[in-house]
Amino acid sequence: MHSVDTLVVGAGPAGTAAATTLARAGLDVLVVDRATFPRDKICGDGLTSLSLAMLEQLGLEPASVARWRWAEDCWVRSPSGRTVRFPLPRGPGRFAAIAPRVDLDAALVDLARKEGAEVLEGHRVTGARERNGRVEVQVEQLGAVSARWAIAADGMWSPMRKFLGVDTPGYLGDWHAFRQYASGVSGVGSTDLFVSFEADLLPGYFWSFPLPDGRANVGFGVERGGKVPIPTMKALWVDLLARPHVRDVLGPDAVLEGSHRAWPIPARVDSMVQATGRTLFTGDAAAACDLMTGEGIGQALLTGVRAAECVRDAGARGDAAGAYATTVGRELVADHRMSALLVRALRHRKGARAALALAGASDWTRANFARWLFEDYPRALLATPRRWHRGVITGPGSYPGA
Repeated sequence: MHSVDTLVVGAGPAGTAAATTLARAGLDVLVVDRATFPRDKICGDGLTSLSLAMLEQLGLEPASVARWRWAEDCWVRSPSGRTVRFPLPRGPGRFAAIAPRVDLDAALVDLARKEGAEVLEGHRVTGARERNGRVEVQVEQLGAVSARWAIAADGMWSPMRKFLGVDTPGYLGDWHAFRQYASGVSGVGSTDLFVSFEADLLPGYFWSFPLPDGRANVGFGVERGGKVPIPTMKALWVDLLARPHVRDVLGPDAVLEGSHRAWPIPARVDSMVQATGRTLFTGDAAAACDLMTGEGIGQALLTGVRAAECVRDAGARGDAAGAYATTVGRELVADHRMSALLVRALRHRKGARAALALAGASDWTRANFARWLFEDYPRALLATPRRWHRGVITGPGSYPGA
């Protein structure tokens, strides 16, 4: 039986963030993933301020990501057709970027290895149990691995949850998203982020995020159980792309690449079991995605780092799991509940129109809405006074030298 201090299951952003943090602390860490890298992950590819802050903390250099693009402005369209430009702050630092997951995840795997973590690709987990103060995990091509702690970063359908008996049978996510890449983009979509709250998608939305060389990640997301039945998304995609304002965003010469992909988004961090006796769940396995936007990269990085910190700091006392569950509740649950309230408002045209009208009322509201939209400070700030501090709204972004 192989023995390690910490086993990380999954080498996406959550798993590699955890592994990098643990390896830097001098702990023996093994990462296993059934995939081989580089591999694509269905995603909108957008990096919010939270994502950038966590990537900067981890020491990831944007230059190490093959196709990385900084975002300057975001355009938001209301159901009535009113479109407002929201400028992101012009330094110091950056507040949003776009990077294909096939490139970002490969760079994060390289970083974890550079810091001393062992990463085994093409190794699927086939079983797990906790006993005698350790986690025993069965790994294809490797056999049994015994670890003091396990960090499960194995996605929404987390096998580790199932093996340990804390999965949620029948759970299909809170959102469902649909993505495709486009080339030959020449409209505003070639330079800026674009989000359109379509009346028939609310509280869902259409997006276009620019990539280098005239490409863009385009797609839409809908609330599960809402106005749009999930089986109709494929037909709706054709209709969305034909809408005049969408054609204007992409330009007359834009063409779709390859095939579309769809995926569920878990956003139930307030009710999911976040840890068992020896296993800590992170990223999509913790259902940590943003309930309002569907964004999950920043939350994956954050939970991965926090899980590793709890193993590093509390693990010696045997209470890393309890410390981690408390940390997730403190850092994510208040924001989740605020997002739930905002989603209720965005389900209706009047709510979406009113939100955009308020956000675009002046230069000051436009600038601060852009920061809020990209998570420069928590949405639940008013409800969590402990987060108040000088400069909370005006602080710098990440990567000030970029």
